[in-house]
Amino acid sequence: MSRYRRAYVPGGTYFFTVVTERRQPILTHAEVRLALREAIVLVRETLPFRIDGWVLLPDHLHALWTLPAGDADFSTRWRLIKRHVTRTCGPAYMRRDHLTERRAAKHCGTLWQHRFWEHLIRDDRDFRHHLDYLHGNPLKHGLVERVADWPWSSFHRWVRQGTYSADWAGVGSDGLVVEEPCRAMKWTPPSYGVNAPD
Repeated sequence: MSRYRRAYVPGGTYFFTVVTERRQPILTHAEVRLALREAIVLVRETLPFRIDGWVLLPDHLHALWTLPAGDADFSTRWRLIKRHVTRTCGPAYMRRDHLTERRAAKHCGTLWQHRFWEHLIRDDRDFRHHLDYLHGNPLKHGLVERVADWPWSSFHRWVRQGTYSADWAGVGSDGLVVEEPCRAMKWTPPSYGVNAPD
């Protein structure tokens, strides 16, 4: 059996997918959203990172982060974020039927899948592709008919900055998805970690 090896690149920009245990649709609950926001603020105080893109769906989230120069430790950041949310919301969302022997032995909660998926962003085109992907995700999953209608996304920030039009990506009158990926992008980072939107 091969072991998965993560790509740790200091100062890198990464796309992440983090999923709830057994895809429980809880991430958009108010108390979980609040705990997640608190966790991110707390972690960024000691282990800073820039959030380039974000979308929160009921059972998973996608994020684009840029780490500081000389720092490649995204795993600790995610561990601390997930732990804070679990400690804050875990008792209310504990699922005994999801508690395996391994999780019980490690005193793990049942909110999150054990691992997460990451992709190291290679260049500006890759960045734009993943930013479009995460912003279009609520539409892809049938949660909205227009990307702008999903409230838990960095899409609105990028619209305010003029990168996307407010009507980018939606369902047309024929029922097909209308999207113009990348064309709307005005921002090209000279190097990741510099001049990115807040």
